[in-house]
Amino acid sequence: MAVLRFICCLAVILITGLMPAHAARDSITLGMQLEPPHLDPTSAAAGAIDQVLYANVFEGLTRFAPDGSIIPGLAREWTISEDGHVYTFDLAENVTFHDGSPMDAGDVKFSLDRARAETSSNAQKGLFTGISSVDVLSARRVRITLAEPDGQFLFNLAWGDAVIISEQNIDTIKTNPVGTGPFSFDRWIKGDRIILKRYPGYWGTPVSLAEATFRFIADPSASYAAMMAGDIDAFPGYPAPETLAQFESDPRFRVTRGSTEGETILAINNKAEHLSSTLVRKAIAHAIDRKAIINGAMFGYGTPIGTHFAPHHPDYLDLTDMSAYDPEKARKLLAEAGYPEGFETTLKLPPPSYARRGGEIIQAQLRNVGISAEIITLEWAQWLEEVFRGKDYGLTIVSHTEPFDIGIYARPDYYFQYDNPDFQDLITTLKKESDPAERRRLSHKAQRIIAEDHVNAYLFQLPQTGVANRKIMGLWENAPTQATDLTAVYWQD
Repeated sequence: MAVLRFICCLAVILITGLMPAHAARDSITLGMQLEPPHLDPTSAAAGAIDQVLYANVFEGLTRFAPDGSIIPGLAREWTISEDGHVYTFDLAENVTFHDGSPMDAGDVKFSLDRARAETSSNAQKGLFTGISSVDVLSARRVRITLAEPDGQFLFNLAWGDAVIISEQNIDTIKTNPVGTGPFSFDRWIKGDRIILKRYPGYWGTPVSLAEATFRFIADPSASYAAMMAGDIDAFPGYPAPETLAQFESDPRFRVTRGSTEGETILAINNKAEHLSSTLVRKAIAHAIDRKAIINGAMFGYGTPIGTHFAPHHPDYLDLTDMSAYDPEKARKLLAEAGYPEGFETTLKLPPPSYARRGGEIIQAQLRNVGISAEIITLEWAQWLEEVFRGKDYGLTIVSHTEPFDIGIYARPDYYFQYDNPDFQDLITTLKKESDPAERRRLSHKAQRIIAEDHVNAYLFQLPQTGVANRKIMGLWENAPTQATDLTAVYWQD
């Protein structure tokens, strides 16, 4: 019996010796505040879709690097004609969709033709209007011809709205997205989480993570509790900045403070009653104390802005003085506009904490000059339906997280409903221009026009405050686009 016990113990020792001390973690659970309305990044303006799927499930011809530069995606090489009209792309080899079907130049043509079609529901359809034709030259080569040169074209192709999709899976893309990325969609538990799995047939560099779970936690207090309890491993866009100091003092966590492309604005319906007046919009801008909003809603995190442009962009123009806090001036402007007693409007707020908290502060500031703004809280899907698509609102608060998106002001049908033909011509000229100095001059002019017209009231640039387990490596510190790119994320022992 003693001999048998010795042999069993020896066997356990030998087997244990062959096993690693502990297996490296290959799964991650991330928190995000907003749940996507659906999972088609090519037919909605919701940034929450890209936060889950960009670079993970779907890929475009080009893509954003962590520093915001444009690098190859599914297109590994390209050439541009001397006149700037023709782009010829060579695609990566052995690319398959997650259903196993090959991705080729025909899929590129289908995706871009669909995005630019007259019936397109793409939220950034303007990115593709300059394309005059997409031609398949071979399975791995595609030619895109532009009506006019566009210095931003490779940049435009990196947006989540320009990812390559499969025609045969288009009918189910909103609930079962099929892409070419290193992760495939596994399942969506509505109201709770989305789970991605590593795709074994990925054409590029394999990812370290075998599984990624995105949990939806709308309440900032619940986000704090979940991080502290270890229920989630990272919250890249952490929504409770008032608790960051507690994470910084806890050795389990790493806190990052980066930048985003998110211009946070008090958006104004330029065709709504009262708000169609430039004097009224100017009064609203002067009624708002940006510092109080940043301190009260963001606990000091955020950079004041005076136009729709990111402060970290080299072409940014600081125009905050044009809408400096001056409630007395706001009252005089309202009287000049014919509203000495003020007026009533709506303030429709989506779920993010910056909107809900900021909305209460702005409501009080507007009341101080005579404007009564009724707060109406909406879930994200409601906001998209009523405000973004339906244009049924007076005021709203939202962060526009798309990069270099001042061109949206050249779209009269956009939810601001701002219609300025001179601005539209300026953006058309800017798109064609490739000289950096001239682009800067035109960008400055564009920023100044919308600031002078007080199209919206510009609040602050949304910071990227993130909290993560200290052992997680590879998460983006900054957010050059609205994404949680997991392609380089791994656990460090």
